[in-house]
Amino acid sequence: MKFSSSHKNAQFIKAKATELGFSFCGIAKAEYLDKEAPRLEHWLKKDMHGQMGYMANHFDKRLDPTKLVEGAKSVVTFLYNYFPKQDLAKTNNYKLAKYAYGTDYHFVIKEKLKALTKAIHEEIGEVSGRAFVDSAPVMERVWAQKSGLGWIGKNSLLLNKGNGSFFFIAELIIDLELEIDAPVTDHCGTCTACVDACPTEAITSPYVVDGSKCISYFTIELKDEIPNEVKGKFENWMFGCDICQDVCPWNRFSTPHQESQFSPHPDLAAMTKQDWQEITQEVFLKVFKKSAVKRTKLLGLKRNIEFLNNS
Repeated sequence: MKFSSSHKNAQFIKAKATELGFSFCGIAKAEYLDKEAPRLEHWLKKDMHGQMGYMANHFDKRLDPTKLVEGAKSVVTFLYNYFPKQDLAKTNNYKLAKYAYGTDYHFVIKEKLKALTKAIHEEIGEVSGRAFVDSAPVMERVWAQKSGLGWIGKNSLLLNKGNGSFFFIAELIIDLELEIDAPVTDHCGTCTACVDACPTEAITSPYVVDGSKCISYFTIELKDEIPNEVKGKFENWMFGCDICQDVCPWNRFSTPHQESQFSPHPDLAAMTKQDWQEITQEVFLKVFKKSAVKRTKLLGLKRNIEFLNNS
């Protein structure tokens, strides 16, 4: 089947993405990320990935989308809002990162990308490619920046001028040539709110985050005991951390999501500190049935709560 113009196809994909609930969609040319190679190499050599061994794997694939999808022409990036109507961390309770309130985003967004891929095949024709939702060596924030969806802030997260940073990022890497979008400029300016607010000093310098010092790393990725040197620095975060996002001035423009699957389990907001301390496997499975929190398992969550209690 003959493809129509790159402009028409790009517009179709963007319109379909909006219809499926994505907040933003941008397109970049699938090409080698030569500027990122030395940065990534330096970050890995400094062991800033800690126990996240997977970050050191597939170095070439991280930098070259054609090694993930043969004949790749375009990287289409999508942002999906997860900013909640109610911030459960604004109480004196144990805290969960906002992205983990509802159903695991991998499930929600993968279904949407499946629907989008089906629509592309029906409208445009046989297009080969792969969908990625934080599931492969893809430098998603770099691609989001290249496709004009925002800039990478000093906390290393993607910032969108109109809507802040509370977004999931996903990609379609396809062998279809599409009209590309222009990158936007950095709007962090002289602000260092995120750098100053990080209690574990994980943002070692603007735009550089030592992943092995991040509260999210300690509470989710680290399988060993949490080191004593960070005791008293977690500010009640038991799973993930939103501090560097909460203090970012651009997040005053965040708007609540409209995704029912991201709404927290009804019991979650009612949980007290005592409830968390006494949480059973039954309650854990009920409240976090399809949640990303299941990654740490009950044992990991209990370890984190105990660490907070002893800090």
